[in-house]
Amino acid sequence: MSLKKKIALSFFVSAALIAILVVFEYINFVRISSEIRGLEVTDTLRSKSLQLRRHEKNFFLYGPLKAPEEVEAVYAYLRELRGIAQENIQKDGSGGWVFLKDRVRDYEEDFRKIEGLYRQILHEFEKSAISGLKSSNSLPLLELTILEHPLLGADFLRKELLLPINHELIGDLQALDSGITSLRKGGEDILTVSKELDRTARENADRVIYISKIALFVFFPLFLIVGIGTLFFIASSVVNQLKLLISVVEKTGEGEYPRLAIVGEEAGGADEVGTLIRKFNQMEDQLRQRERELLQSKKLAAIGTLASGVAHELNNPLNNIYLSAQVLEREAGGSFSAFVKETINDIVGQTVRVKRIVGDLLEFAKGKEPEVREIDLNELIRGAYKLVSLAGDTSSVNFTLDTDAKGVRVPVDQEQIERVFINLFSNAVDAMAGRGDLRVVVREERGTVRITVSDSGRGIDAEEVEKIFEPFYTTKHKGTGLGLAITFNIVKKHGGEISVESDKDRGTTFEITLPGGKGQQ
Repeated sequence: MSLKKKIALSFFVSAALIAILVVFEYINFVRISSEIRGLEVTDTLRSKSLQLRRHEKNFFLYGPLKAPEEVEAVYAYLRELRGIAQENIQKDGSGGWVFLKDRVRDYEEDFRKIEGLYRQILHEFEKSAISGLKSSNSLPLLELTILEHPLLGADFLRKELLLPINHELIGDLQALDSGITSLRKGGEDILTVSKELDRTARENADRVIYISKIALFVFFPLFLIVGIGTLFFIASSVVNQLKLLISVVEKTGEGEYPRLAIVGEEAGGADEVGTLIRKFNQMEDQLRQRERELLQSKKLAAIGTLASGVAHELNNPLNNIYLSAQVLEREAGGSFSAFVKETINDIVGQTVRVKRIVGDLLEFAKGKEPEVREIDLNELIRGAYKLVSLAGDTSSVNFTLDTDAKGVRVPVDQEQIERVFINLFSNAVDAMAGRGDLRVVVREERGTVRITVSDSGRGIDAEEVEKIFEPFYTTKHKGTGLGLAITFNIVKKHGGEISVESDKDRGTTFEITLPGGKGQQ
């Protein structure tokens, strides 16, 4: 993953946590507001329930005839309580509000019943023909206490005035007592349910506030941990890699070329610093390759200078030996023995061999600059293979040339590039012992021509691959070891590159890249 993506991801994670916290707290805020409004409602409900009970007490104390405002107040509070219950039933349908509505309805029914019975009893007192009741001083006292103690009034009427127990007035007083008991119980129920609803609302508000506090304690530290942890991870990762890169740059300046491991490369997630390290590793490889090439060039230059001097020193004596041996062979005619003739022929043959070696040394040493002209590379390759075929048996070699049938034009020194392919083809035929597949592929790329020469021969050991372009190094039983060194020099002088890949017993492939081809300006 790139550094930019890591930073963006860490920001996104932190922002997501903050967003979650904000949304959660907003929802909690809405819930808290709702619970506070509910708490206000239940507080109002409890207050009005207490007021209802107060006016209920005043009603029993003064009676509806002497304190009619208390009756109106009771009905007013009942209407308000019923409205509150109905409104909250529509909102949440809670069982407590339904119970409250039922109790308010029952209370109102009981209150109306009590009010009616009281008026009926007073009316019966007025029209009663009970002996001595109207003239008695007991009537006003009975009227005052009848709402608070109706059963005492009934006992008074039975005992003092000798009313029968089944008298209508006695029955009304007993019904009044039952209604008062029911009313008071209903009032207690209303007060109890209002307190319960208030307690529930307070608990809900406290719970929402508690959850909000927990969310703050959880999400905010989590945000800090994730944000700071991610920042520390990214910073430490980048800084550590940069420190390592600095140390490797210092080693590179001292001539060492170590490679750096890229963090996350195995998972394909290297960041920009990893990309920088990868590019640096590629630069290290190129520097290492350039150093080898420079060392090779210096080595070739030194050997070339030595070979040139040695070749010039050897050339004249070898010519003299060769000419002297030929003169001696001609003068001897048939007078010498077979042994002497054989010796003279051996001298001539070995002299020719040494002259060939000296010729290779001179060609390697003189370093002739290429005389460039545009040629058809396909024809040059076919011609080089034909020369190799004339010099040795290639009848069992399957030669193929994979190229553009229209031809490939390149600016090169024809003689030198022909020597390159002759050397490569000769080595390939020797490696295959004259039997196998020899394949040449030519591809034009933008500004370059890439040529691969592959054989199915015995291949080269891995430890020998890096040495094959060195002068006098050879894996053959005979030869000077200068062929590939000369090839290397020719390719380099043409501004090209040559490399080799080989597997033991699986063949060898040489790849040559030359300037030219399509796209060259």
